Amino acid sequence: MSDTAQQGGAQSARKRLRERRAAAYRKARRVLSRPAFTGTLRERLALLQETAPQVYDLDEPADLYGNGIVEALEEKVAGLLGTEAAAFFPTGTMAQQVALRCWAGRTGDPTVAVHPLAHPEVHERHAFSQVSRLRPVHLTGEPRLPTADEVRDLDEPFGALMLELPLRDAGFVLPTWEELTEVVEAARERDAVVHFDGARLWESTVHFRRPLDEIAGLADSVYVSFYKSLDGFGGAALAGPKTLVEEAKAWRHRYGGMVFQQFPTVLSALAGLERELPRLPRYVAHARVVAAALREGLAEAGMPWARVHPAEPHTHEFQVWLPYEAALLDEAAVRQAEETRTMTFASPWDPRGPGLARTEVSVRAAGLEWTAGDVKAAVAEFVARLTGEVSE
Repeated sequence: MSDTAQQGGAQSARKRLRERRAAAYRKARRVLSRPAFTGTLRERLALLQETAPQVYDLDEPADLYGNGIVEALEEKVAGLLGTEAAAFFPTGTMAQQVALRCWAGRTGDPTVAVHPLAHPEVHERHAFSQVSRLRPVHLTGEPRLPTADEVRDLDEPFGALMLELPLRDAGFVLPTWEELTEVVEAARERDAVVHFDGARLWESTVHFRRPLDEIAGLADSVYVSFYKSLDGFGGAALAGPKTLVEEAKAWRHRYGGMVFQQFPTVLSALAGLERELPRLPRYVAHARVVAAALREGLAEAGMPWARVHPAEPHTHEFQVWLPYEAALLDEAAVRQAEETRTMTFASPWDPRGPGLARTEVSVRAAGLEWTAGDVKAAVAEFVARLTGEVSE
């Protein structure tokens, strides 16, 4: 068989597995997380209709180019984060490019110190450099946030320090509050501004034991997302000083973000702030129960090596690493869901080396009913299918 034919066969197999996973997830009675974006159009609209009248007067006129309900959301976000102002953006990719471009104009330095695992470096096709003429430099290659010493010791100047809180691709990890304040102080010593990539900042209050406004107050600007944890249809906000936000709105227009009407997305963001934001601390607390049970269940099932990272999750999301090929783990996860209607691992397994794979686990409302015993029983069922698949 030719290489081209083999590649085509592998792609077809992956597509079939994705389709099976999606179908099994929809039919599963028990999952640890069922975010709204996985629902049908009818379900999404019904959920919005349920909450919308509680968060905004639906008899008000619809927005036009950022007024009305959009301004209401911007004011609410600024209040939550304790900043002078906020601007709504259709995407976080746009919001962060605009923020750092504005700061580069003010500092005179387009260099941004950022972690190599940060979202703009991994998931945005190098938009900083390709679109906004920013120059990323890396402070550390370690799978954690940079330390104050690493900020101080970087051997070239930079105008802005961007910190992703939490750092998703390192395991949704956060520094301690003391470490975070020291890193910010180190950046200030170098006359750099500090920008927080806070796509998941909403759920960081439990780990930091601080309110949102105190966390955001450490930075010069903050970006937050409305769909990752709040179940919005999409959208983001950039919060900071009024003069920065006013300039950001001008750049938002230039980047194509001055959308004619945005009320469905904005209304869903307001609904998420009303409905999901108060629930996040409970999700974080239960994620720690689930993580401990996963670790114990994998050990009891005879897994030769397994890692739950972080051992105590910093948010309601974390990683699980297992010493098997990703394809085998994916097949076991899907088979468990198809055969038992319980899906322990709903996210795909990513290859991380020969015989090693990683997945992400999220615990939300659907997972709150799982006891530690339930988790261990589900893990045993998953491992039984995994070892059966390996022996075939």
